[in-house]
Amino acid sequence: MNKKSVIAVVDDDPRVLESLENLFESAGYSVLTFQSGPSLLGTGLSEVDCLITDIGMAGMDGFELLDLVKKVRPRLPVFLLTGRHEIGDQHRATGKDISGFFMKPFGGQDLLAAIDRTLRNTNLEGENDQ
Repeated sequence: MNKKSVIAVVDDDPRVLESLENLFESAGYSVLTFQSGPSLLGTGLSEVDCLITDIGMAGMDGFELLDLVKKVRPRLPVFLLTGRHEIGDQHRATGKDISGFFMKPFGGQDLLAAIDRTLRNTNLEGENDQ
């Protein structure tokens, strides 16, 4: 890849944001972090190559954010995270265009591998031309 892929992470837990930022930067990605969906949407999505969002957030939850993002960037890879260990979140994800679903706590290397694989495939398909 010529340019670093940009990963946007949305989570209302600052510890999760910091942890994922460190993980992705150590793997060579550029990272943008946001504590809410509206804060991400306010900056625009044009530079983002992949979105990772928590589901359980006050105000706009991860599913609402997913729906809004897909209207603007239908092919943007989106990964959902949840700290709630209810199967209901996975059922709500059924039929949605998501790249992956991870339950907290998850293995950072597993998430990183899924993102690497998804971005490699996306780049092969020419998605970065928006």
